[in-house]
Amino acid sequence: MSTETNGLKTPLYDIHVESGGKIVPFAGYLLPVQYGTGVIAEHMAVRTKCGLFDVSHMGEIILKGPDALKNLNHLLTNDYTVMACGQARYSPMCNEEGGVVDDLIVYKVRDDCYFIVVNAANKDKDYAWMKAHVSGEAQLSDISASVAQLALQGPKAMDILRKVAREEDIPEKYYTCKFHCTIDGMDCIISKTGYTGEDGVEIYLASEDAPRLWRLLMEHGRDEGLIPCGLGARDTLRLEASMPLYGHEMDDAITPKEAGLGMFVKMDKDDFIGKKAIEAKGPLTRKRVGLKVTGRGIVREHQAVYAGGEPIGVTTSGTHCPYLGYPVAMALLDIAYKEPGTAVEVDVRGRRVAAEIVKLPFYKRS
Repeated sequence: MSTETNGLKTPLYDIHVESGGKIVPFAGYLLPVQYGTGVIAEHMAVRTKCGLFDVSHMGEIILKGPDALKNLNHLLTNDYTVMACGQARYSPMCNEEGGVVDDLIVYKVRDDCYFIVVNAANKDKDYAWMKAHVSGEAQLSDISASVAQLALQGPKAMDILRKVAREEDIPEKYYTCKFHCTIDGMDCIISKTGYTGEDGVEIYLASEDAPRLWRLLMEHGRDEGLIPCGLGARDTLRLEASMPLYGHEMDDAITPKEAGLGMFVKMDKDDFIGKKAIEAKGPLTRKRVGLKVTGRGIVREHQAVYAGGEPIGVTTSGTHCPYLGYPVAMALLDIAYKEPGTAVEVDVRGRRVAAEIVKLPFYKRS
């Protein structure tokens, strides 16, 4: 438990305190970094059974109107032209220089309406950016304050969900969702997405209903090994699954292609913000790579990487991966060193630690 008092509280704050969550400030909110079980146990629960996360700090924005699609395609690097209702699509959103303003997920509600989920730390910045660049017949609204989000993640997630939701309300395919679902009388959006590299769903619902849904899922998941999980495990899981994090693998000065997100950048689109700058940069000179630490030590972010004594880049995220059993890191390196098997060294507080370039992702569920 914590005495932290400075920050916004999600609708589940009291439950986290009651459950022994260690509360820390994050993205302007007070959230559990871990529970009594600890980060490693929470990480392993998601890899082998199931974990429940409060991600109500994320931002939700509605874009609607006859020109909604045209604006999406202008704002984002991915192409939203051919998309079914209930489909979700990931995209970076760039500035004029080709750097990343944020990365986000867009759900198509209907032809003239889209539900956009953005990173917590960036939601005000993102909303202001969108507002400044939307034109024609399109309206934006920030609905973050009224929406809670719970992430049920792990191999047992769908078994638990089936105990509380109707079969027809459960999305079958990854990156699809079902709108207007009902769980115990609560209206929800159930989305087959997540940030852990495991099977599972993210459930959006009215803020006031979140505590009831949390308790319901915990009760029905007990026999399946469900435990509450905090920000610590969320970070180790996403890193083990090689999922980029804004402010680490990408930011306003790193392009999506450098961040290894080229597949979400559709250069054959008519235009999008940042397209000209990305074209002007020409072939990549640096790229996100994976590092497996072969020496002794844990590599963290912002540590210099060397090859043959020469600096070749910097780490962006790093930790010991509980499921894999060894330390890894992601780094933004000179393109000449991107090949798996390349030996490098990382400066860890003045000591050089050996590592080698490996193919991403570090972990992929079978």
